Amino acid sequence: MDHVKKEHERLWKKLTTSQNIKNVQSTIDLLQSARDSIAADPSQASMTLAKLQNPVKSSFDVINDSLKETHSGLNKYSKALDKLFKDRPLPSTEHDALSSQPYLINRAIAMHLLREGQFSVAATFLSEIAEKKNSRLPADSESDSADDVTMLLDNEGVPSDEIRKHFATMYYILHELEENNNLIPAIEWSRENREALELRGSNLEFQLCQLQYVWLFCGGQDQQGPTLASRQAALAYARREFHVFMPRYMEEIKQLSGAMAFWPNLAHSPYRNKFNNPSAWSDVAQTFTREFCSLLGLSADSPLYIAATAGAIALPTLLKLQTIMKAKRTEWTSENELPVEIPLPPSYLFHSIFVCPVSKEQATDKNPPMMMPCGHVIAEESLKRLN
Repeated sequence: MDHVKKEHERLWKKLTTSQNIKNVQSTIDLLQSARDSIAADPSQASMTLAKLQNPVKSSFDVINDSLKETHSGLNKYSKALDKLFKDRPLPSTEHDALSSQPYLINRAIAMHLLREGQFSVAATFLSEIAEKKNSRLPADSESDSADDVTMLLDNEGVPSDEIRKHFATMYYILHELEENNNLIPAIEWSRENREALELRGSNLEFQLCQLQYVWLFCGGQDQQGPTLASRQAALAYARREFHVFMPRYMEEIKQLSGAMAFWPNLAHSPYRNKFNNPSAWSDVAQTFTREFCSLLGLSADSPLYIAATAGAIALPTLLKLQTIMKAKRTEWTSENELPVEIPLPPSYLFHSIFVCPVSKEQATDKNPPMMMPCGHVIAEESLKRLN
């Protein structure tokens, strides 16, 4: 991997320092100048073209030499990639568990497109599903009604129009937050859903209002640093909004207010972390996305993306397993679980795994962990054997 990284950096350096575009533009300028001279005085065309020959040839030589260096770097980078990521056939699948449930695949794809904000692509995908399903219906039951299509899609587990509207709202708020530094739509949404967020123990509303206070304090849209007007705007906002958060966030509000006394030297004050946090906007965007999806009963990340990433991580191990099984002429006999452990990142470990200390077997839904009166936990089958 280090070799690939080295070649990538070398290629990127060549591309960023390349003078090809300037050299090409220089050649175009020479040709345009010659054309203008000939148009102004056609009698001097031969002389003008003779003078143009050497500069154009020299310019082309420089361009070709630069292209050769770039092409050489690209070849080395491609070879490094091929060496690291060798072309291997994917593991064979005799039984596809999802082949009999296409609606699950359709739903996963549609939800992924909606989560990514690709609404036009999702609409096309859903319309093609509807056309395909209508083509398989009897002729006397076909209908062009939008309601029938929506019902047909919903019955197959594809997201409804309501879900699509929710994601459109989410992306509008995220766009305002990330592109325009406009926190107002996100704050309004958090207030509309305050009760549900509080039941989750979420601090999203205060996090948004805190960032709005910091944004105003630092100069608002101009962000020129604290001025008298910006400090007054932040103080007025705090008096108007922070009283709602007083019982729960008193210490944080004190720190935000205390920064007023340190405004001339805020970078070296005890409150610098709150007012100089480069990741504050991205953090609040992630929190908003997570809370928005949670209120819809969805995970913050796309299940399709998680499944594809986990599958890509697992592929090398499964390929090695397949090779060993062929060499030893054995078969995969385990059910509902992989025969080998796949090391996934901590963020992909959604459920804890319990291994019975007595039977050394992993707990399942049919054999769940049970706690004994002494406090020890063993599998249910082990507990039955003890009785």
